[in-house]
Amino acid sequence: MAVKRIRRKKQPAKFNWNLLLVCLTIVLILFLMEAFKSRGERKPTVETAASEIKKLPSKVKRAIAKKQVLATYSVPILMYHYVEYVKDTRDTIRQSLNIPPDVFEEQLKTLSEEGYTFLTASELEEVIDGKRELPQKPVLLTFDDGHWDILSDIVPLFKKYQAQGTVYIITDFLNGSDFLTEEQLGKVIDSGVFEIGAHTVHHVSLAGKMPQTVKFEVEESKNFLEKKYNIWVNAFAYPNGALDLPSLEAVREAGFTTAVSTVPGVEVTAANRFALYRLRPGRRTGAELLNFISQPDASYR
Repeated sequence: MAVKRIRRKKQPAKFNWNLLLVCLTIVLILFLMEAFKSRGERKPTVETAASEIKKLPSKVKRAIAKKQVLATYSVPILMYHYVEYVKDTRDTIRQSLNIPPDVFEEQLKTLSEEGYTFLTASELEEVIDGKRELPQKPVLLTFDDGHWDILSDIVPLFKKYQAQGTVYIITDFLNGSDFLTEEQLGKVIDSGVFEIGAHTVHHVSLAGKMPQTVKFEVEESKNFLEKKYNIWVNAFAYPNGALDLPSLEAVREAGFTTAVSTVPGVEVTAANRFALYRLRPGRRTGAELLNFISQPDASYR
């Protein structure tokens, strides 16, 4: 007599909760590693005259060279940090970046008497876009970081010589002991002599950083200033002049229309609008300053 086989029902596979836990743990660890790495990349850059980037990265230079240029302008963009009398002789970094107020006033007087027109970054942008004619003698005065002397020393001198310029703010440094307070920055804006630009959140060198770090530093600095003060912020400055193609693209995508580097030069085109050259005037005044900004010394480059 044949034995009838009894088919057993297949038991549903048991869900491996242990495997899921392992996978979730790995994902969490990777996430935390990326978060800590990104956070570590936000360490502020210590900037000195010697550490500034003096040459464009080769990839950026090639990318600029490939773009079609309809017009080339010569515009000296002068770079400043501190305008004060440094009391601490041991603060060599501050001294290397500083211009005493009396020297700065002499520079303003020189430029004013020689008929130079003081532009802002936005006005230079209009020149690049063909919406404004370039004055015969243009100059753009830029100030990095947002130190307290912007309000106490520079605003009064700007008003005296009917000058204007652009200051690039490190947003997380506002209210710091060496920087403008949020209230003081509001007074700078109300003075009408300064355009406000962004200089990242934490003064981080952007070249080579993770995409999320670059995106945060660029976009959040712009967003904070625009929301806090109800202004448009279209100008950007790279900390230490450190840029590469990804950071340049991040600046463009964030909605900025110009960005300044620390590479010496005076040439301005639509191709280099996100890597504009600047000059450090030092303590030059009178004829020495005029000669320098019209024909920068090759050795300076």
